[in-house]
Amino acid sequence: MRRNTAQKIAIEEVFRQHERPLSVDEVLEHGRQLVDSLNQATVYRNLKLLVENGWLLRTFHPSLGNLYERSGKGHHHHFHCRECNRAFDLPGCALKENEAAPNGFIVEDHEIFLFGVCPSCSDKMRSAESQPTG
Repeated sequence: MRRNTAQKIAIEEVFRQHERPLSVDEVLEHGRQLVDSLNQATVYRNLKLLVENGWLLRTFHPSLGNLYERSGKGHHHHFHCRECNRAFDLPGCALKENEAAPNGFIVEDHEIFLFGVCPSCSDKMRSAESQPTG
């Protein structure tokens, strides 16, 4: 049985505070705000354990690499903001797998990433555009 260390508790708290997929670097950055001594090896080790016990899911993002998020959310997809470089959950799924693949293909699973600009970054961009230039 694995014990609950301050580092593991901090990593779990990071995922409770951020309801979106996180990279290892994001977990490390936010986790260090809770436990100064947190290091990358500890984050990797605990992420592996949390995935193995089903508390986290690992998703592979085409440009960000592995992302981790809490399990139990049901099937959903993700949005990647090109401005802040963060991933966000998108609820549900509009893809009809049996219609998406050509005849003869058997779809076993799928993952969709949409790319663009999140609302927060979009607001910042509009605000910057409306500032007078001098």
